[in-house]
Amino acid sequence: MIISNAAAAKKISKAQEKAKALRDSVWPDLDEQMLWNRKAVSGFTTIPRTMPLVMNIIDVLTKNKPAGSTYFVMWCRTFDHSLLVIDNPMTLAVEAGFSGERALSTWKDRMRSLVDLGFIDAKEGSTGPFHYVLLLNPHKVVWQLKHRIQEGTFRQLQTRAIEIGAKDMEPALQAPAAATAESPEA
Repeated sequence: MIISNAAAAKKISKAQEKAKALRDSVWPDLDEQMLWNRKAVSGFTTIPRTMPLVMNIIDVLTKNKPAGSTYFVMWCRTFDHSLLVIDNPMTLAVEAGFSGERALSTWKDRMRSLVDLGFIDAKEGSTGPFHYVLLLNPHKVVWQLKHRIQEGTFRQLQTRAIEIGAKDMEPALQAPAAATAESPEA
């Protein structure tokens, strides 16, 4: 069954109406100025709804050097083009929760882990090896790392993706292997 964009918008609208009605019944005296409304204020970004689970997976894969918060900070600073230009690495280190003399070196270590796992790609620039960062689709990366993730954890992410209608929670399409030899002509 294919749903048109207009039908999808109506479906979302009905869901939003239900959520608002429920919220109003539970908090009837709520001052709406106390709520974050992304349509009324600046400073929001688009983040996958699976992000908490992805962050947990990153933390498990990086063992005693959790990098989930480092990853999340970058998502909070990017736009829909997935590119981040890091002009002040120390700012991101602090936002990720690192402080003191080793804040920057700890952040760089976590960034290397994210590159090694495949969640980001980085290119050198004026501020060092992580000046330009590309955030890759976390669902595709998780599929590539599936063999390193506990089955229950992976299933939980898969279930959440299905709940929210994420159609990208599947393996990345592999490019066809290049022919190593030309086929003989008939």
